[in-house]
Amino acid sequence: MRSGTGAEAELFFEDLVPGRRFDLGAVTVDGTEMVAFAERYDPQWYHVDAALAAESEYGGLIASGFYTVSLFMRAYVDHVLARAAADASPGLEELRWLAAVRAGDRLVVRLEVLDQRPSAAKPHLGTVTLQGVMLRDEREVLRLRFRGWFQRRGAAPAVAGA
Repeated sequence: MRSGTGAEAELFFEDLVPGRRFDLGAVTVDGTEMVAFAERYDPQWYHVDAALAAESEYGGLIASGFYTVSLFMRAYVDHVLARAAADASPGLEELRWLAAVRAGDRLVVRLEVLDQRPSAAKPHLGTVTLQGVMLRDEREVLRLRFRGWFQRRGAAPAVAGA
């Protein structure tokens, strides 16, 4: 069974029990990368125009919320999906940007399993509900709740056309 990155999986649906927590490390926001992301995907003035942003209520450039989510995703892949028998995700249930993120911020990333249930339609899978947070000085700057599908230990996927 392969993980989300192709390595041998060691975390399965059965391991992702409610209350389990993962420390996903910390990331320091790189200003050059933050602006390059915004220029390509979210070119709003408070993400890309330092002069205008400096004169605004923000007092300087702030990161695109989607850039911040991408930092979370990288930490999730590196610390969980790289080890987990992950299938896919049916999507987000909540996404909240709670405070502005800036270049140089050090963000601590955490994940908690909220719920799990076996799939009725695909017996080799289970659905896990997860909540992720990113914190700057113990203040949440990002919170998201989402579901993931994970392989059940020892269960073989159904073969198409069988």
